[in-house]
Amino acid sequence: MGQAPGVTVVGRSDGAGRPLDLVQGEGRAEALVWPGMGAKHRSLHRFELGAGARTAPQCHDGEAVYYVVDGAVSILDLATGERAVLDAGSMVHVDPGTTYRFESSQPPTVLVGGPCPPDPAVYNAWADT
Repeated sequence: MGQAPGVTVVGRSDGAGRPLDLVQGEGRAEALVWPGMGAKHRSLHRFELGAGARTAPQCHDGEAVYYVVDGAVSILDLATGERAVLDAGSMVHVDPGTTYRFESSQPPTVLVGGPCPPDPAVYNAWADT
């Protein structure tokens, strides 16, 4: 598929993403759509979580939405301790100011999503690069 002015095509984990330090344990995270590639109002991150892996705790000023592509994952509200299990095909909305993390329930787990608007704190590690 060709590029058109104002359109950026990002392939599935083809190296176009920027690594994110958001996975604890086996797996990885990458930013596919983020301010460094021109996005102003949306972010899209891809997570792969292996056995026993989880994301680092996250909390954003804006809302966040995630979709489970493969496997199953638990989302934990770190303030209340409430947990929900999401299977492939499930989507979750996270309210602004909610501190949360994902934990792999059925590895390998793949999920995509991110905060909207983009959260600059997620990309601060790149400030000097």
